[in-house]
Order: sequence, then C-alpha cells, then structure tokens
Amino acid sequence: MSEWSTLAAEKWDQFAADWHANSDNMWENGSRRTILPFLQKYVSISDGPILDAGCADGYASCKLASIGYAVEGIDIAGEMIRLANDRAKRAGLSLPFQTGDISQLPFADNTFAGALSINVVEFTPSPLKALLELRRVLKPGGTLVLGILGPTAGPRAHSYRRLYEEATIQNTMMPWEAKKLASENGFVRKDEEPVYKEGITPDIAGRLSVELREAVSFLTLFALEKTLD
Repeated sequence: MSEWSTLAAEKWDQFAADWHANSDNMWENGSRRTILPFLQKYVSISDGPILDAGCADGYASCKLASIGYAVEGIDIAGEMIRLANDRAKRAGLSLPFQTGDISQLPFADNTFAGALSINVVEFTPSPLKALLELRRVLKPGGTLVLGILGPTAGPRAHSYRRLYEEATIQNTMMPWEAKKLASENGFVRKDEEPVYKEGITPDIAGRLSVELREAVSFLTLFALEKTLD
C-alpha cells in the first residue's frame, strides 16, 4: 500500500471501536438515515449486486442484504472488516467482506449494478482515481451513490494538519467539485440530496439555491449513472 493508504488504515483501525459504537444510531436516526432509501430509488434488488465501497463496520451492507440485495463490502481498515464480519454473523447473514483500497478494487470490469461510497472518495490520495475505479467496476448504466462531506462538517478536521505540511488522510473536496469531477469522467448526475446540518429547517432550505444547500449540508448525496463507453 502507499504511504497514504497505510496511514489511513492505521487511523481507521484506531477509530473503529468508536465508529461501531455509534454506527447503528447514525444509520437509523442520524446523518446517514436517508442514504439507503436514496439508494433504493435508483438500484433495485433485481438489478444485480451492490458494492459497499468503504463499508466500515458493515451496517449498510447487512441492512441491504437483510432485505434481499446481493452485497459485497470492502474497507481499508482490517478492524472495520473484523467488525463487519461479526455484525453479519450475528445477523445470520453470509456476506463477502474484504480489506482493500477503493483506488485499486479487486473486481472485474462491469461487475456491479450499484455502488455505495459515503465519505470515502475524499479520504483517498486521488479522488479522481477512486471515482474511475468505481466507474470501472460498475455495469454500463449502473448507479454510484456518492456521499461527500459538506464544507463545515466536523470530520473535515481530518485534513487540518495539511496546513502544517503534515501527512493527512483526507482531501478537502467540496460537493460541487465532486459533482463536476464525476460529470467530466463518465458519470451523469441523476439526483442530488443534501443532508443538512442541525438548524437548517425545510423552510430555510426551500429558499436556497442548489449551491447554498450544498454549502450548509453536513453531506451531499449524489446518484451518478455510469455512461456508456
């Protein structure tokens, strides 16, 4: 692995226990509660398998598998994969999880009908390379559900030390940059859905432009369709 990937694996191994302690609440009640319904609008069970790219402790993979989706999960942190396997075992699910880097996916071209990658692409040394890898493993017409942190999201603190020229594990890609990068590299945006920071009510959001909605989001979800080669 590259120096960046090695550092990222070490950091996420360290974060794994805290992440696991909070993940159920995040997905059920918190910032991630709208992600799986968003994905289900664009990828159906009958479409084919889904890749959970940056699966962490496997919550989303197990939830999708429990309702009939075929899912594979991959994460750079070995401790996250251990927790994912434990979660699947407790749920009585047989799911393939493996340790790996989304910038070098161990899958053949055109394998998946859909991919889920939430707050992962921006934690790679080259978001472009990661996007192209996700595109490569998607079937033509397949959908990538991509989540990108909003400008003021707390996890952006992972990139702060770059200002001291120290190694970090996060790029500071903005939602608008991710959308533009995807559109220039083989994806068409099908939909966009912000997850707002606390205090942004529906009436406030309804008066904002797309750019301002992204600016006050905790994260922005994109449904991106792989164009035909």
